[in-house]
Amino acid sequence: MPFRFLEDIATADVAFEAWGDNREELFVAGAEALLSTMVADPREVTRCQEQPIRLEHEELDLLLLLFLQELIFCKDARRLLLHVDLARVDERRGVFHLEALARGEQIDEGRHRLLVDVKAVTLHRLQVLFDGSCWKATVVLDV
Repeated sequence: MPFRFLEDIATADVAFEAWGDNREELFVAGAEALLSTMVADPREVTRCQEQPIRLEHEELDLLLLLFLQELIFCKDARRLLLHVDLARVDERRGVFHLEALARGEQIDEGRHRLLVDVKAVTLHRLQVLFDGSCWKATVVLDV
C-alpha cells in the first residue's frame, strides 16, 4: 500500500501521505488513498467502466489536486467509484501534463460499504516533493 493515513494533521478532515518511485506511481497511490477513504474495501469496486482523464497545470502539486478533484467529480456527478492503474505525467515547456485511465463502476450501496463522502481536496498542507529517493505527497481531504 503506497500511502498511509495521517492522524495528526486534520481533526475534522482526512489526511494522507502517498509515495511512489516516480510521479506516475505517486498519482496512482494518491488515487488509491482517495478511493480507500471513500470505500471500506476498494477491491469490491470492479473495473468495468473506463474514464480517461487529461489535465495540465504549471505546478505539480496543483496538478495532483486537480486530478483527485476530477475523481471526486466523477463520484459526485456520475456516481462512479474509480481505480487508477495507469497514469503518465510529462513536463513540457514548464507545464505538467497528466494522462490517466480510470476504471470503475457505479456506486452500489448493496455491495460497496461507503465510509465517508469526500467533498474536496484542500490546499491545507498540500505538498508534492522528491526527497532524493522517491516522490511524496501530503493531501488533506474535506469530508
